[in-house]
Amino acid sequence: MNTTRDTVDFGEFTFACGESIPNLTLAYETYGEFTGDNAILVCHALTGSTHMAGHHRTDTTGQARAWWDTMVGPGKAIDTIDYYIVCVNLVGSCYGSSGPSSISPETGSPYATTFPPVTVTDWTHSQRMLLDHLGVGRLHAVIGGSVGGMNALEWAKVYPDDINRLIPIATAARLDSQCIALDSIASRSITGDPNWNGGNYYGSTPPYHGLAQARKIGHVMYLSKESMLAKFGRRSAGRDSLYDFSPSDPAAAFFPYTEVESYLDYNSEKFTTRFDPNSYLYLLRAMDNYDLSSGYESDSDAISAFTGEVLLISFTGDWHFPSSTSEELAHSFREANINTIHHVIDSPYGHDAFLVEPNNVGPPISGFLSDGINSSSITDTLSEPKSKFAPVHNSLFSN
Repeated sequence: MNTTRDTVDFGEFTFACGESIPNLTLAYETYGEFTGDNAILVCHALTGSTHMAGHHRTDTTGQARAWWDTMVGPGKAIDTIDYYIVCVNLVGSCYGSSGPSSISPETGSPYATTFPPVTVTDWTHSQRMLLDHLGVGRLHAVIGGSVGGMNALEWAKVYPDDINRLIPIATAARLDSQCIALDSIASRSITGDPNWNGGNYYGSTPPYHGLAQARKIGHVMYLSKESMLAKFGRRSAGRDSLYDFSPSDPAAAFFPYTEVESYLDYNSEKFTTRFDPNSYLYLLRAMDNYDLSSGYESDSDAISAFTGEVLLISFTGDWHFPSSTSEELAHSFREANINTIHHVIDSPYGHDAFLVEPNNVGPPISGFLSDGINSSSITDTLSEPKSKFAPVHNSLFSN
């Protein structure tokens, strides 16, 4: 598989907020060969990187694990023999593109919280710049999961003439108040850590504890109640599994240390070694404040100029971005007379399903990429009963 990984400097970049930086750097990876009409942009999720597929990396510039290796590659659902795949690291992240941890050429120090507020629109504009640099015009498709799905929706809104097919996965036109509330707790966990120091922790001890707590909230949001029960139950992990990283209260010695606690402690500790706390704050805020209809009278009005085809994919066990939100999106696209199919996958894995179920996610994507809405591998679930969709509040918190 032919893979390119690089960074490009674009000079001054003005953000949607009106502020600018003197030099925007974008990190990207490409897979396959460009033939002029076979380019696909994949928009990664909140803490993802450009590294979608291939071997484990040995450097420290990004995630070691290829986050969609089961889906991207020769002969896979997103086939690098047929398509030229591009993934650009989000502005505001810490995996190669400009963000709070980047060095400001004006001060010689990290931007920290002087980095401009970032929006999903900024991500979209910067991706268009990178594609222009690569000589890519009209895209065969834009694909994105979670907040990457919001990024994909923004492409249909901002660059409607540049896309043939659109695949937003497990996403929504905007977050509901419950998700914003949980994100706000995650953000306060970071800013409430004394080591955050107003974001000026570079060169000293970062707010690792606050970032770990924020990541734990994220992990719980990405799993379903069913998957957590199956994976952990109420089983004890034993005191030998206790992590010094997350000290417990004195009374905890009387009670069992559970497997679910051990899972959260272990994964949050790993996360603090690879992600910048300020970047987490910036990206959360961009997701929380996204609204497809911003600047327009409605969602359908916002995407009315798009003339391609749409495949929406959602999962029954996902309470973070429930199937009902994808159905609302499907309604908006159809209201704008856009050929749209909403394919619901029955899954117990929650929001993470699009990452861990290639056998269920791959066929509809592969079929849509090759045959559009006429593909036999996708099913429109518009007429199916709404009770099949996981309510926002039901999957995790109810008894």
